[in-house]
Amino acid sequence: MSNIFNYNNKLFSAFDKVINIFCLSLIWFMACIPVFTIGASCTALYYAVNKVIRHGRGYIWKEFWSSFRSNFKQATVIWLIFLLIGLVMGADWFIMFQFMKAGAAWGKAFVIFVFEIAIWLYVYPNIARFENTNKAIVKNAALMSFAHLPKTILMLVILLVIAFLVYLIPFLLIFAPAAFIAIQNGIMEKIFLRYMSEEDIAKEEERNREYFN
Repeated sequence: MSNIFNYNNKLFSAFDKVINIFCLSLIWFMACIPVFTIGASCTALYYAVNKVIRHGRGYIWKEFWSSFRSNFKQATVIWLIFLLIGLVMGADWFIMFQFMKAGAAWGKAFVIFVFEIAIWLYVYPNIARFENTNKAIVKNAALMSFAHLPKTILMLVILLVIAFLVYLIPFLLIFAPAAFIAIQNGIMEKIFLRYMSEEDIAKEEERNREYFN
């Protein structure tokens, strides 16, 4: 019976991750309220999920706000640019979609606008994990989204599935943001490994070992 309450127990560990996902989602919603902070919030969410939920290092509140503050300026500038482009592309998307519904074959080009979302899926993990200029962050995100197209499509599908589940069961919304990032993190970190030096990989593995020991 005592093993049930052991922190290393798999059931307890899983329950702890569910609670952390719930709390992180609430923190993310709270941080997104001003709207212009969404970029910094997404970056902080990825950082906290990667460090706390995936590697068990630190505490969700501390790690989220630490990343939020340190990446606020860069993440906000990039987010506002994406938001402006998104508003224009969103209008184009609606127009093209209407053409498609009307039977115009070239209206199917509306799917091109989905790629802005795809690039954004790579932007905030890049900000969270690497130090770089705004231009380099966006460029790398765009290149990665095309270089790893199958994984990009997979993440988009997962995002749509989670959105559909929330539509069916609204209660799941309180878990959705961090749950998606937790799934995405497993995909993104494998991609990032291909761009990290052996030395950087070794240092990160050592940090994780030191924490657990």
